[in-house]
Amino acid sequence: MSISPETSRTTTDYQAADAAHHIHAFVDQKALNAEGPRVMVKGDRLALWDNDGKRYLDGMSGLWCTNLGYGRKDLAAAASAQLEQLPYYNMFFHTTHPAVIELSELLFSLLPDHYSHAIYTNSGSEANEVLIRTVRKFWQVMGKPEKKVMIGRWNGYHGSTLAATALGGMKFMHEMGGTIPDVAHIDEPYWFAHEGDLSPEAFGLRAARQLEEKILELGADTVAAFVAEPFQGAGGMIIPPSTYWPEIQRICRKYDVLLCADEVIGGFGRTGEWFAHQTFGFEPDTLSIAKGLTSGYIPMGGLILSRRMAEALVEKGGVFAHGLTYSGHPVAAAVAIANLKALRDEGVVTQVKTDTGPYLQNCLREVFGNHPLVGEVQGVGLVAALQFAEDKATRKRFANENDIAWRCRTLGFEEGIIIRSTLGRMIMAPALVATRLELDELVDKTRIAVDRTAREYGRL
Repeated sequence: MSISPETSRTTTDYQAADAAHHIHAFVDQKALNAEGPRVMVKGDRLALWDNDGKRYLDGMSGLWCTNLGYGRKDLAAAASAQLEQLPYYNMFFHTTHPAVIELSELLFSLLPDHYSHAIYTNSGSEANEVLIRTVRKFWQVMGKPEKKVMIGRWNGYHGSTLAATALGGMKFMHEMGGTIPDVAHIDEPYWFAHEGDLSPEAFGLRAARQLEEKILELGADTVAAFVAEPFQGAGGMIIPPSTYWPEIQRICRKYDVLLCADEVIGGFGRTGEWFAHQTFGFEPDTLSIAKGLTSGYIPMGGLILSRRMAEALVEKGGVFAHGLTYSGHPVAAAVAIANLKALRDEGVVTQVKTDTGPYLQNCLREVFGNHPLVGEVQGVGLVAALQFAEDKATRKRFANENDIAWRCRTLGFEEGIIIRSTLGRMIMAPALVATRLELDELVDKTRIAVDRTAREYGRL
């Protein structure tokens, strides 16, 4: 077994130790132990190397988070400098510190003026836990404590903690015990799967109006908020029709229901705007953030509040009975500052909007638009999905679409490309610093994996 320069331990040694001590996320651990996980040891820009020296192009930005790619010395230097000056202090005991203050000043300079306050967390899951409590506290302050029901979407994803799992719509996660009271769901805006005979525009309106039906069913005086991702991430990179979000916003405003956007995946440039809700043309009351806030270099998340909500909580809310040991951690804040400055000053978000985002979308449609395994190509900016279909004309999906997509994912690893399968969709979200040459590699190696899959299943 070969050994990389970064380590003196063999891969099999690492795999045995991993199996002895870890339970991994969303896998059959017994099967993984038998197979052995890949052991990643080095990263640079979009490239990763495993312990055997094999190179992979990371088409998923880790987990949608390494927006600046791997190996950024400026982010590492920011962490090091802060560790030497003030490695930790909390935001309890009537205290604060410069790093978190300067982060917020920078963050709100990038956000629309509609927003004013942040509650920092360690992750997106925690941000959505805080969201539920904060929304309910807001309505208590407003004299409407009965407004506590949260409405999410089936197949939406908001994290793996208990309340975040309940808010999300992954039923297999609910079966593990992930439910809490006063949470309801409506269908996802997944046109390819649920359109019937409707055009995308008509379907978008129909899907949005399920929210109004659910609000009337529950009683508008009981509904606190509608929570959704601008585009669904873990649910398959599902891009809603253009009619969807304006109608959702109209309904929320009509019934005085808070509109809460989960920007954990979409935030910080992914769609070519700083935040995905700007791409889709709506104005949420809250934003849940994480991942791209620090480019994944250190854990950090947060909940962004509108001025309306923040003013009510500050002026009339009294004690806010919530706190986290690491909320606004100075090292995380320092890394976030360096990350946001790089995204801004290097023109990364503008590049995604005007150059690399359109380039990737055009390439994918040219290569896969008539592929016998692909029924639809969706995407915006540097996020995209290939929908596998048995019959493109009738939008008939494969009965075993999970198996086909999983096989494609596996073949992708063999080809040195990391893409992800969700249901019958192959999804990708490369680092925002990707060059056209790196995007060419992403598309070409994805094509090879899709072609190999098509041949194995008799489609090519």
